[in-house]
Amino acid sequence: MYENRGRVSAMFFGKKKKEPSAVQYNKEGKKPVIRASICTGEKTAGFKDRKTGQIEELMLITGKKDLERFMKLYGVEAEEIETVW
Repeated sequence: MYENRGRVSAMFFGKKKKEPSAVQYNKEGKKPVIRASICTGEKTAGFKDRKTGQIEELMLITGKKDLERFMKLYGVEAEEIETVW
């Protein structure tokens, strides 16, 4: 009856999630972008292929913390990010 008790409490009161170290991306072939919707204002962060122009969306940006997390996760500086509509 109580054998799963430890796992259940770990789900609710578990360890803090570890933030992964910076993920590498092809800096020559891709550039970081924020795609913003004109209609809804929704923003997504990702990378744009320099040759094809195709955007790979990776995460939803709902505020400053999300943008900071994206920059930390991928090792991107704010000056490098282009906003596309």
